[in-house]
Amino acid sequence: MEDLDFDKALIASAFTIAAAKGWTRVSIYGAAKAADLSPDLARVRFPVRASILLRLGSLADQAVLSVPAEDPTVRERLFDLLMRRFDALLPYREGIGALLRALPCEPATAALLAVTTRRSMGWMLEAAGVPVAGCFGHLKRDGLIAVWTYAVRVFVKDTTADMSVTMAALDRALDRAAQVVSLVEPKSSTPA
Repeated sequence: MEDLDFDKALIASAFTIAAAKGWTRVSIYGAAKAADLSPDLARVRFPVRASILLRLGSLADQAVLSVPAEDPTVRERLFDLLMRRFDALLPYREGIGALLRALPCEPATAALLAVTTRRSMGWMLEAAGVPVAGCFGHLKRDGLIAVWTYAVRVFVKDTTADMSVTMAALDRALDRAAQVVSLVEPKSSTPA
């Protein structure tokens, strides 16, 4: 079994367990056994439970970044990129919901997700053609984190086959973010 196939099988097993029993009941050993995978290889590839989240985030980012965003506007490119990320996370939606419910009791996991989400949203912004350097770059990244967090909360409850509820929430959140950016971003002055 290739490493990528192994990783995907273990991640799927872990999120299936999370959906059924809650995130706190997930263990690397248990996910490996449930997926009929080698626990010793699982131990090497996923040394701690947080490794599951890091690898899933990495796979989701890879899926998004493998196809260039070519929509005409930044907003449309961001919408497309974030919806592609939701597409990549769709098989794990119920388990992600269990993870979110467990976060108040798992501050270390919440902190890890905050850091990795910040990194991922930076990639999304750059893929959409938005610079993330400097003060306003940080603000834009924080704004996109707020957009993503809002949309994820809707995503885990969205039961539509086409994720139309998630798309509508993402659309609204991007509109709000654009309004905020227009208020805080310095206007470039043109010579008279």
